[in-house]
Amino acid sequence: MEFLGTTQVASYCGTKSCLFPDLAPTSTTRDTYQSHYLPGYRHLSSWRPSLLHKVVSVPPTPDKQLFATGQPPTVLPALRSSLHARYSTRDWHHANMVQLKGSEAFRCSASRMNTDSMRLLQDKDQLTYQMQEDSRRNLGERISNLDFWRSELSYELECLLKETQDLETAKKRLECAVDELQGPLKIALECLYHREKRQGIDLVHDDVEKSLIKEADVFKDCQEILIKLAQKISQQLSVNRNAQHALEKDLSDKNSAHFIDEKCFNLRNTSDSISFYYGVEKADGTVSVPATWAKFSEDNIRLSQHARANSAKLREDAEVALESTSEEMWNHYIGTNLAFNNRIAEVADAKNKLQAQLAKILQEIFQTEDTITLLERSIKAKEYPLKVAQTRLEGRTKRPNVELCRDAPQFQLVTEVYTLSNTLQTLKQRLQEAHDTLQKLMLNKSKLEHDISVKTNSFFIDRRCMEMRKVFPSTPRLIGY
Repeated sequence: MEFLGTTQVASYCGTKSCLFPDLAPTSTTRDTYQSHYLPGYRHLSSWRPSLLHKVVSVPPTPDKQLFATGQPPTVLPALRSSLHARYSTRDWHHANMVQLKGSEAFRCSASRMNTDSMRLLQDKDQLTYQMQEDSRRNLGERISNLDFWRSELSYELECLLKETQDLETAKKRLECAVDELQGPLKIALECLYHREKRQGIDLVHDDVEKSLIKEADVFKDCQEILIKLAQKISQQLSVNRNAQHALEKDLSDKNSAHFIDEKCFNLRNTSDSISFYYGVEKADGTVSVPATWAKFSEDNIRLSQHARANSAKLREDAEVALESTSEEMWNHYIGTNLAFNNRIAEVADAKNKLQAQLAKILQEIFQTEDTITLLERSIKAKEYPLKVAQTRLEGRTKRPNVELCRDAPQFQLVTEVYTLSNTLQTLKQRLQEAHDTLQKLMLNKSKLEHDISVKTNSFFIDRRCMEMRKVFPSTPRLIGY
């Protein structure tokens, strides 16, 4: 019989043979033993073993006589169920034979397993020792690699720190130079603002204003150049700090890894700190391989070297920019002062000429006022004759009928009225012209006075600007010292 729940035979015990081959039932047995159900039971075959439910067929013997129906003699109804559940003698012998063969197979399998186990123990002991030695040797090589990269990272970190310190010094010089430029730039802008107080025509875009604007632009450009360099240096300092952080982090990680690997290298089978950590070999937390591990440190060192090269170039650019801006500012400062001196001389000469012209205009105004007085008197004198002529004409219009004759007196009076009217018109026109001339002279006088005041104002503004421009930073201060 086969029992449910038996364990599987190991693979090294060979292929499992079938202990109970299926036997084909015969129609004789099936016809002989028919099912009779008892009260309270559904099927008699529900408790039978699945294997022995199929009964071996027995060939019929000549001494057994069957009836015409092929059934054995009639059995009592009370014994039919028990006869139906019994095994045959052939089944009993077959079961014993199968049990003996199975036991022998199990014994042979156990013997082979013991022999294989002894050989397996020896192999595994040797393999364990070899694997432990290989692991220890690999740890030693790993520690050597860590020492090499630690020394490389430490050297590169020292070089980077020194370069960063020099770059910070260059940045401070640039910031000092920018602060020193603020004073001259403020003076140039104040000069421009003061010159905006000039009046009238003196608000000219002269050489002084051009020089001041160019000077202010140069100062602003120099400031922008220095500020941009300072910003680039600040960005480079950030890159340097990132590279420094990467080197320090990498060095710190390698120090920690060196300590851990050295601790693991010194572990022995007799150490006190060893323990079981089940499943640790399945949790793969690694993030790199030896190639990427070495490349990571190499990339950090290369990044630091690149940052140091850029820092050195920026320091050279800062030095050149400081010297060039200092020379350029001095040149514009001297040129602007020369333009101021020339402009002050021009304004003084124009002011003197305007004052001479003003004296002539005042004399002409006096004469024009006398002419206006004479013209007004003449117009006043011509009004009375015109009144007389017009009164005569108006009186003659009252003559009756045919006496309204266009005679010589009529023609003379009309001519007289026209002539006097034209004369008055001419005198009034001339008087108007005289008044206009007087107004123009007065306006010219006002303009001259205004121009003189403007020139005086411009003269004092330029002199004041020159007083403000007496102070200018020295070259060492302009280059950041």
